[in-house]
Amino acid sequence: MDSYELTNMIIDEQYEQEHVTANFKYKQKDYSITFTKSDLELINAWVFKNQTSYPANLTDNEIEEIRENIKRHL
Repeated sequence: MDSYELTNMIIDEQYEQEHVTANFKYKQKDYSITFTKSDLELINAWVFKNQTSYPANLTDNEIEEIRENIKRHL
């Protein structure tokens, strides 16, 4: 994956199943990706444009790289 910048990470522990959401910049766009905290299974991924969110088109390799980065921060 080309260089990306992790800008924020939120661990949401308010619900029965905990989630981890990472916000990052990639190719000059803002993204948000959410995983379950227990096994880092992908829940959703969004890209933001003009104050609107759209499903992100990330490859499996890109998602795996972000997942590994989150593991290091947990």
